Amino acid sequence: MSRLVCVFVLGVTAGVCFEGFAAEAGNGFLGYWALTIPGGGAGWLGVTQENGYLDGSILWGGGSVVPVANVYIDGNTLCVTRLREIERKDASGNVVRKQTLTETIQTTVKGESMRLKRTAPRENGKGVIEEEFTGKRIPPLPPKPDLSKVTFGDPIVLFNGRNLDGWTLTESGDVNGWSAQDGLLINQPVQQEGKPHVSYGNLRTVQEFEDFTLSLEVRVPEKGNSGVYLRGIYEVQVEDSYGEPPDPHHMGGIYSRIKPSVAAEKPAGEWQTLDITLVDRHVTVILNGAKIIDNEPLLGCTGGALWSDEFKPGPIYLQGDHTGVDYRNIVLKPVMK
Repeated sequence: MSRLVCVFVLGVTAGVCFEGFAAEAGNGFLGYWALTIPGGGAGWLGVTQENGYLDGSILWGGGSVVPVANVYIDGNTLCVTRLREIERKDASGNVVRKQTLTETIQTTVKGESMRLKRTAPRENGKGVIEEEFTGKRIPPLPPKPDLSKVTFGDPIVLFNGRNLDGWTLTESGDVNGWSAQDGLLINQPVQQEGKPHVSYGNLRTVQEFEDFTLSLEVRVPEKGNSGVYLRGIYEVQVEDSYGEPPDPHHMGGIYSRIKPSVAAEKPAGEWQTLDITLVDRHVTVILNGAKIIDNEPLLGCTGGALWSDEFKPGPIYLQGDHTGVDYRNIVLKPVMK
């Protein structure tokens, strides 16, 4: 039987939950859902139940996984709400007002599939946008793999130090700031003062992979920001966060999902090492010799993912649309099945 889900997308950071529902009525909604949002981007929805409460969180394209304001069941309808804040700017680009918009997503769930319809007011206040999209239930996570029993294949050198052979932009029409110089893979997203902001492209391997271990070195400038995407869907954050406490948005974290156990980053401008292992939707990250994420589960894609399907091969991709960054010695060893 199909169930109707109403999701009101509104953007806040604190969740508020409500009691007073039949627990069995929520069983068809509970779990994690991989969304293909309007325009083809990657999204994610999580609905959980604990101690008589429902709660939820959502990822919409880029950015972070954020908690919803509330989630409740009304009969056979699941409703989730959060706020989305927009900025009103004057002709000079200065923010003159902030406004909250409410979006509504109506969803039917049948078996392992979702069909969703988003209705949102236009930001100019004239009419509404209506879009349909889909989702798939994400299967339960397998047990943590025993990495001591995993066999890796021969190393594959992803960057040859001379040119960009084996690499391409994730979007062919983007501006390319990447180049090979003196054995380094360099991103230089130059912006000109007084000119419109230029959006630079992300760089991906042509080859695609499933499970693997990946090693590389990275040099982040002051206030620098990049990222290493595993299989095109999970971002390992690359950022100048030296001196900051561990956070899932800081160096070596799985962006907005997994916080490093310790802060092991070096100051900006120094070369740092990342050793990353992805096996059976579990990830291990070693930063500068310190294990900061130890075989932890991945609940879904992160912001900026190429797609939300966690079961297809994908590229290594390097985020290039933020600041400059240098990479070198990028080597991958695939898991032997």
